Amino acid sequence: MISPSALELPGLPPAFRAQLVRAAAADRLALVGGAVRDLLLHRVHQDPWLGVPDLDLVVESAAALVAVPVQAGPDADTGLAPAHRLARRLRELMGPEKLLTYQEHGAYGTVELELDLPDGPLLLDVASARREIYPEAGENPVVRFGGLDDDLARRDFSINAMAVLLSQPAETPLGSAQDTPLPGLLDPHGGQLDLARRQLRLLHDASLRDDPTRIIRAARYAARLGFELAPESLEQLQHTLAIWPWRWHPGDGPQRAPSALGTRLRMELELLLEREAWPLALAALQRWGALPLLDEALQHDRRWLRRLRWAERLELPLLPALLAAAAEPLLLAERLQLPHRQHRLLAQWLELNRRLAAAAAAHGVAAMVAWSPSRWCALLEAPGLDAEAVALALAAGLGAAGRPLWRPFWRPLWRWWRRWRQLRAELSASDLLAAGMVAGPALGERLRQLRAERLDQERI
Repeated sequence: MISPSALELPGLPPAFRAQLVRAAAADRLALVGGAVRDLLLHRVHQDPWLGVPDLDLVVESAAALVAVPVQAGPDADTGLAPAHRLARRLRELMGPEKLLTYQEHGAYGTVELELDLPDGPLLLDVASARREIYPEAGENPVVRFGGLDDDLARRDFSINAMAVLLSQPAETPLGSAQDTPLPGLLDPHGGQLDLARRQLRLLHDASLRDDPTRIIRAARYAARLGFELAPESLEQLQHTLAIWPWRWHPGDGPQRAPSALGTRLRMELELLLEREAWPLALAALQRWGALPLLDEALQHDRRWLRRLRWAERLELPLLPALLAAAAEPLLLAERLQLPHRQHRLLAQWLELNRRLAAAAAAHGVAAMVAWSPSRWCALLEAPGLDAEAVALALAAGLGAAGRPLWRPFWRPLWRWWRRWRQLRAELSASDLLAAGMVAGPALGERLRQLRAERLDQERI
């Protein structure tokens, strides 16, 4: 068993590491993934310490090393997945007052915990060691319990396929601290060498065929760490996208797309846009030729940076702003299963484009530019449009079918967004009622007239 003080992880108290080891008992326990990668980058390569927002642990039990599905429950002695058993022991050791949240997931034998530690809250993801098989490209894998070696082999990149043993059965030595930068370090896929080369290398030749969301993850790590794809991994990316080996093809029904081209892809994009330096990440995807994974038109889009910067300024969700340049934004939104609000935003933006195009065809662009503020408000405030649709039009700068209608119309749309939509009539309904008007349609019409008069005092 490794001494808790041997692994100095900033932000993780030695006393808590000792409790983890006690909770593991006879099971093999390892710290895996990003914490190991970042600790090596910090200690060996002098990169700034990125902090410990969460920790990933993997538990391997000898009783679980049988090829049965995770859902079947692997441990004949307790009926618990190894991760569930460790988490319950840890809960007993720490006491319920130290657990801010606790959630077990039976489908994959995992547990999520949020702990109240002296240095602040810590998120802890505990997983039972498992292996994955992808029976069909891009679909969810079949998961079975396995060993720690299996668990490392199922990961995305070599730099994330390292582990530090915290405990294991006494008859198996942890290894010499002189052999590696960290005592108990396991590096079966050459992650240390790739850290030194500052490259992202996929673990096997079918990595992207199995799970194309790893492309988005590569861009996330490239932005965060300043790494680049290894040449053979870039070749795999381009080859995979060129042959498009999935049963779903662009143009097929969105509902038929495999999970890795739908929901899971959206989740990775959300993480990219919310947690990473997204200009660097999206630039990497475009540089690698990877955006056809979403839509071929996005690969050729040269306005995405302006569009997303404006979306940030206008406090719009970034994902719909990114998808606005797709050939069929609503079909792509359906495939990715965007939240209802974001799907509706794209639909209303397209409807606004349609209305602008129809008005331009009927009246001419020059005449519309000279419209009064009240006439613009009548168009932009008509039923079926929310204010966010106008904001997306300002950000996207695209008209129907990609025509650049935004240039002549940008100023009135901007004036509406910044000021006109907030202006009201100088007299309120109460004022008109006090003056003798009767409640009813005439009252509403008079308020609209007064607001139009107030608006038309504004400049375009």
